[in-house]
Amino acid sequence: MAKPTTVKEAIKAFETNKMVKATEAEKVELWGQVPPIEKMDATLSTLKACKHLSLSTNNIEKISSLSGMDNLTILSLGRNLIKKIENLDGVADTLEELWISYNQIDKLTNIEKLTKLRVLYMSNNKIEKWSEIEKLAALECLEEVLFVGCPIFEGFRDGTAPTTTGHPWRIEVLKRLPNLKKLDGVPVEMEEKEQAQAE
Repeated sequence: MAKPTTVKEAIKAFETNKMVKATEAEKVELWGQVPPIEKMDATLSTLKACKHLSLSTNNIEKISSLSGMDNLTILSLGRNLIKKIENLDGVADTLEELWISYNQIDKLTNIEKLTKLRVLYMSNNKIEKWSEIEKLAALECLEEVLFVGCPIFEGFRDGTAPTTTGHPWRIEVLKRLPNLKKLDGVPVEMEEKEQAQAE
């Protein structure tokens, strides 16, 4: 079997392809490596200028080694094997968007540490309990979430798409997260907010 690509190797390939220095780049794309990256390592901490880090479509099982990425605002980890939201303390003061769809996350423990988080894309994970979604209420800046394809979302398929304005799924989410501006790709209507507050 081929050895997994290391972060260091992926960064080198990125520099060669884009003809930039990764340590100076604001967007660093390490997605879809062949063979895939399996481990985030300390090499990431050298990316001081990076605002958007993409590690999607790899085989990463654990979030780690982000300390030192002082400017990171968007972290893209979709299509990996991640089971937990963890080790984000080092970027908690800057991270505004977490794109983590198509993973194996069933709990949102530690999400409350991401105090600046505005956008959370979490489609096709394993969230099935309302108690997990309620943890997001601690995030005052949160305005957009995506839960399509999670068991909790799929449970609301009743013939009408749960992304339809005023759908019971949307009202249930808005009861718990009244500050949302966009849910599952669809802007939140004022009427929906009022309906959620009234119920």
